[in-house]
Order: sequence, then C-alpha cells, then structure tokens
Amino acid sequence: MPQLAAFPKAYMTALCKDGSMKLSEWFELASTLDVQGLEFYAGFLELNSQSNWPLLRQQVADRGMVIPMLCCSPDFTHPDQTFRDAQIQQQLRWIEMAETLGGSYCRVLSGQRRPELTIEEGIRLAADCITQCLPHAADRGITLILENHYKDDFWEYPEFAQSMDVFCDLVSAIDHPNFGVNYDPSNAFLAGDDPLELLRRVSDRVVTMHASDRFLVEGTLEDLRAEESGSVGYAQRLRHGEIGKGLNDYDAIFRELKSKGFDSWISIEDGVDGIDQLRRSADFLRQKIAEHWN
Repeated sequence: MPQLAAFPKAYMTALCKDGSMKLSEWFELASTLDVQGLEFYAGFLELNSQSNWPLLRQQVADRGMVIPMLCCSPDFTHPDQTFRDAQIQQQLRWIEMAETLGGSYCRVLSGQRRPELTIEEGIRLAADCITQCLPHAADRGITLILENHYKDDFWEYPEFAQSMDVFCDLVSAIDHPNFGVNYDPSNAFLAGDDPLELLRRVSDRVVTMHASDRFLVEGTLEDLRAEESGSVGYAQRLRHGEIGKGLNDYDAIFRELKSKGFDSWISIEDGVDGIDQLRRSADFLRQKIAEHWN
C-alpha cells in the first residue's frame, strides 16, 4: 500500500529564505499528521551544513518518520557546457545528501525553457545530464525521479519539459532501472494538459507522486485554454486548494496507479493555508488509498 509523506509548502520562505522557522518546528507539526515520511527540499537552509544531514535524519526518526524523497531543481538545459557540468556536480552532491538522509528518491528536472532552445536540443541536453548522474545514484541505491514540473521559484523561464509531449519524449529518452517519474497531476493543468492523459502515458514509469489540488478562481478550464496561452496565465487563474476539493479526480488517478502496481510514496504538496488544511488533505488521501489498495 502506498505511504504518505508531507512537504512544508506553507513554510518554504521560513525554511529556505529568512530562517524564521527551524526544521525541528516543522517536524513537530508534521508529527500530528499521521504520515509515514517527510519530503525534504535541497534548499532548506539547515541542509547547507553537511554535518546537519545525519542529525536531521535522526530528528525525523525520533518522531517515527523517515525521509523518503529529496526535492531538487537542477537546470540541465543551459547552453553553456561549463554551467551544465556544475549543475551535474550539484546534483551528485544532492544524491549524496539523499543517501545520508536515508532517502530512496531524488528529484531531477529538465531545466529552463529558454527561448532559443529547440525541443530536440533541450531533450538531448537534459537526457545527457540526467544519464551522467545515474551511475552515482545507482551506486547509492537512489532512484532519480523526473517531475512534470511548472517552474522553480528562482528560474526566469518555466520548465523545459513542462508540456506533456516534451515530458514524455524526455522520459522515453532515458532507460535505466534507477530512473522514473514523479507524477504531479496539478502541474499538468498549469501546462494546459489533461492530468489523466499524461498519467496514462507514463503510468508504467511512475515511482512517486506529488499530491496536490487546484481550483479555478473563475470560469472553466476550457475558458482558460481558449483565452490564454502560456503557463503564467494558468498560474494566476488556478489556486492551490485542499486535496479532494479541486480539479483533480483522485479516484481515476488512483485506479490507474493501482492497475500498474504502484506501491510507493505519495508526498502531499498542500497546506498553503496552514497545518489544518494539510491535515484534512492527509485524511482525504489516507481514505482514498484505503479504498483503492485494500
């Protein structure tokens, strides 16, 4: 049966930028959610010191949880080889971080969708960089997970492999037992794609999932697709919402995952309005998992 992890979506500024919250405070909050794990983000300020890595792992373990996933944002589509090489070295360090934290999964991305980049070149660059990281991951028992992503907080351009077709082509370009997909249904909406269609195309490669939900501020999804182009508009019109109350059909999602034998981690990317919202989302997912996997 899949296990639940939580991600501190509401506390990213406090944990990654101004340091106004300690990870131990997040651990205490998360320990009330009845989840089995916590997804870490490589940008947590307290991860800057390598000596903290085993200490944080122990703090999580002391609260009865594990750290299954590490969320990272490499930029592998930069035109400069020196820049890409540096990104590969950074990803290798993140793989080592994931291992020390006790994790099994480490996220990768394609990179930024720079205007001068062709689809063919972008796929080649991203696939080459990810492939170079795979031996290091395999040696440490880490699976690299490619997410259908929207845009990193610190990027100028959206994700290169944001659209379904490009994402699927990139996934198809990498064949390795330590590589898989981290499926995020809400990000498909941001790309103007159907989350279920995307899932059906990659479900045999999905090894982890980000659970979230979005709701429309006004109009319909068809209105957005007809009136707007580009992901910025979707991001403005769609808002994070409590899981189970937004656009995603979790019954259909879980049926497809169950049919492919999925039995891994589902990380909750929710709670932007506080811990109570995150708790309700966790309760909803726990109920749905029981319905579909029991």
